[in-house]
Amino acid sequence: MAFLMVNVTSQAARMDMVDVSNNNGYMSTAEYTSMRNEFGVKALTVKVSEGTTFKDGYAASNIANGQAAGLYVNGYHFAHYKTKAQAIAEADFAGKTAKAAGLPVGAVLATDVESQEANNQSKATNDRNNAAFMKEIQKFGYRADIYTSGSWANSKMTIKGKTGWIAAYPYVVSGKNWYSTNHAWQWSSTAKFRISYGGFDVSQLNSNYYTAGQKSKVKPTNKGAVKANNQKANKNVSKPAASAKWVKEKKTYTLKTAVKLHTSTSTSSNTIAILPAGTTVKTDQAIIKGGYRWVRQPRFNGYGYLATGPASNTLEYVKSGATHTYYTVKYGDSWWTIAQRNGLSMTTLASQNGKSIYTTIYPSQRLVVR
Repeated sequence: MAFLMVNVTSQAARMDMVDVSNNNGYMSTAEYTSMRNEFGVKALTVKVSEGTTFKDGYAASNIANGQAAGLYVNGYHFAHYKTKAQAIAEADFAGKTAKAAGLPVGAVLATDVESQEANNQSKATNDRNNAAFMKEIQKFGYRADIYTSGSWANSKMTIKGKTGWIAAYPYVVSGKNWYSTNHAWQWSSTAKFRISYGGFDVSQLNSNYYTAGQKSKVKPTNKGAVKANNQKANKNVSKPAASAKWVKEKKTYTLKTAVKLHTSTSTSSNTIAILPAGTTVKTDQAIIKGGYRWVRQPRFNGYGYLATGPASNTLEYVKSGATHTYYTVKYGDSWWTIAQRNGLSMTTLASQNGKSIYTTIYPSQRLVVR
């Protein structure tokens, strides 16, 4: 994500929309009603599917319970497509899955484009694939949009004004409306709600795109609580921006995918080499810089630098030669429940498995917990 410094004002970023997936577990109508009445949430965006095989098991209940609470309900699909044909296939799968889960016609069904596959594609290829997905999804009666990080918008893919749902988490939330020309700005991934467990992604809506085309009874009943809770949420993320610092990270990794080796910690710097999947890389330091997480590789004539993904993500590598304790994912598990059970944070658990907390986990999957 892109981290920018802005001036603090008294105006708080709003919690207009919350998005949920299987990581959040079962969410009741009472929880959504509390979000609406006490925090001013108007819209809900539910994960429906991923790739061409995964169907979120909580999608149907999230859609039904969100509707029962009077929220505008939308959906999103986590994309892995690398070609136009794959984009169309994923759109067909997402559309059919959304229909079966009860997503109402006229809702938004966004493509969530933040995967390693998209990271390895050119901007032109991502634009072509995204366009194919969105054109196909409209055949199911849904409206289309793209979700991606601020550091990828108009870098990894084109996001025009009056389109797009952009994620960028500031050190300081202010009255400045980030991405005001886009449909929505996701400004926090750690929002807390009174009767719900865990942190949630929340967004400010800058248009009526995610609340259009549907009937709703969205009427917060406690305006005082809405104002106070929004201000509290902003305060919780209002921390002074610290300068990025290198930290020691002497590890050996085996690359899961091809990765560019740069001359400096900038994606626009020269490429020393493209290291193919299977390459063993020894690193000595790591840093968060320019919206990316970087690791440094000592070389015979200096250093090479690997961008491992957006700063919100973790290493896309698998550590080799280590002894670990594993946990087998069971039905109903989430990053949060497994992390709590093993005394870890969700970020740490995901990181040591080479994933982010937004990556879907499946029953029978083995995760490193020690």
